[in-house]
Amino acid sequence: MKVLVTGTEGYLGCLLAPLLVADDHEVLGVDTGYYKAGWLYHDVAGSVATLARDVRELEASDLAGFDAVVHMAELSNDPLGDLLGEVTYDVNHGGSVRLAELARAAGVRRFVYMSSCSVYGVAEGRVDETSPVNPQTAYAICKARVERDVAAMADGSFAPTFLRNATAFGASPRMRFDIVLNNLAGLAWTTGRIAMNSDGSPWRPLVHGLDIAQAIRLVLAAPEDDVRGQVLNVGSDEQNYQVREIAGIIAEEFPGCELSFGPASADNRSYEVDFTKIREVLPGFECRWDARRGAQQLHDVFERIQLDEATFTGRGHTRLKQLEHLLGTGQVDADLFWTTR
Repeated sequence: MKVLVTGTEGYLGCLLAPLLVADDHEVLGVDTGYYKAGWLYHDVAGSVATLARDVRELEASDLAGFDAVVHMAELSNDPLGDLLGEVTYDVNHGGSVRLAELARAAGVRRFVYMSSCSVYGVAEGRVDETSPVNPQTAYAICKARVERDVAAMADGSFAPTFLRNATAFGASPRMRFDIVLNNLAGLAWTTGRIAMNSDGSPWRPLVHGLDIAQAIRLVLAAPEDDVRGQVLNVGSDEQNYQVREIAGIIAEEFPGCELSFGPASADNRSYEVDFTKIREVLPGFECRWDARRGAQQLHDVFERIQLDEATFTGRGHTRLKQLEHLLGTGQVDADLFWTTR
């Protein structure tokens, strides 16, 4: 299968692309390069040819001849949405829907979209794919809107699939330290202390980046009719954690780490997720990683590369800091297009 993957130079994309090649797919990447400098370590099976293009600038001719598009390239996480406002909607909603429209017009049969369990926002009880969405941030609102608009395009020749990933964790050469488990592990290693600003009571489901890659591989291998229009939560029931549990696991993994908690947070986002459906639609899917194993993996990487505090807190591995740098130095304009394009 000929597969176009957007975001191949990102946290998840650099893990996925070589695995798709190992599955005998012909893979081409697309990435605008915001985070190109963010290598933490070199430990992947290989890389793929990648077009240095903003997905908003692609045309139908760029997608001609592909069997599938895996769309991972969006502005990631809530602080970015707060910083960028309408640009988040332009990139994450408008850009993603336009890409799906181009793919459909070019005859691409499969479109795999990286959605998020954050669309559930605030929920009582355990939610599944039939539960109403309740997005609380620009990032989550865009995910819900893309699902809605791209689902309407599904027909006999176009099979979109929506993967609602739990919060990702785990080591990646294009590391991110602005997501919860990775951030707490970095704090434990570099400072020996985790001082939570809240009581850690909210619930968050977690999933390792390699388990997300596994789900994508299985979607591409599945019969089209089995995944056409499907919304799938990606993760496992066992990995619904309260944030305080995640912090406790990290503190246990890093001996001597001090752990403290603050008052209840004003942020009311909290959700437990049911992951039954993905195992029914994608036989063989099983999460191979949990928070404890992920913490061990990160500890091993930090020790091997001797992670220092400057690297941990630097802009190379924090999306918000890197985009603030690109904006502040005039390398990208207010719409996040490169000024030298």
